[in-house]
Amino acid sequence: MGGAQSSEKPKEQSIHEFSVKDITGQDVDLSTYKGKVLLVVNVASQCGFTKSNYSQLTELYNKYKDKDFEILAFPCNQFGSQEPGTNEEIKDFACTRYKAEFPIFDKVDVNGPNTATVYNFLKSNKGGFLGSRIKWNFTKFLVDKDGHVVSRYAPTTSPSAIEKDIKKTLGEG
Repeated sequence: MGGAQSSEKPKEQSIHEFSVKDITGQDVDLSTYKGKVLLVVNVASQCGFTKSNYSQLTELYNKYKDKDFEILAFPCNQFGSQEPGTNEEIKDFACTRYKAEFPIFDKVDVNGPNTATVYNFLKSNKGGFLGSRIKWNFTKFLVDKDGHVVSRYAPTTSPSAIEKDIKKTLGEG
C-alpha cells in the first residue's frame, strides 16, 4: 500500500527516493518524475469534493502535462469511508467519469500507524495549519522538480486556485 508504512519521520530528502504501487499493483519508482512539478493528492470517489476536484485536476493536467507537470493521485478510504471500492473500481470511476489520465496509485493510509511512507515524507515537510495530520480527502501537496515539497493546500482549496503556484513552480509565473 504505497510503500512501507511507518509513523517515524522519514530520512528521505526528496519524493524521488520513494517507490509506491500504482493502481494495478505495479511498483513505481518516483525518481521517474525527476524534473517534473508534481501535485500529490489523496482522492476519494464518494466525497462532496470529488466532482469539483476531479474535474479541475483533469483540466490542470491537460493544460500542463506537456510542460513537465504531473498529478499523482492516491486513493484513501480514511475519511468517512468515501473510497470503499477496489482498485479496479477506483480506476474505472476516475478514468471513465472524469477522463482522468494522470497516474492513480494503490489505495493508501495518509494518517495513523499504517501511513504510507511517501505521505509521512510529505507531511513532515509541510505540516498543516493545525499540525501535520491530514484532515480530509483532497489535501494537496505541490512538489518542485527536485522532489522538494513547496506547498500544502487544504481540501477546500480548489485545484484551479493552485494554478498560479503551479505556473510559478514550473518557472512560468
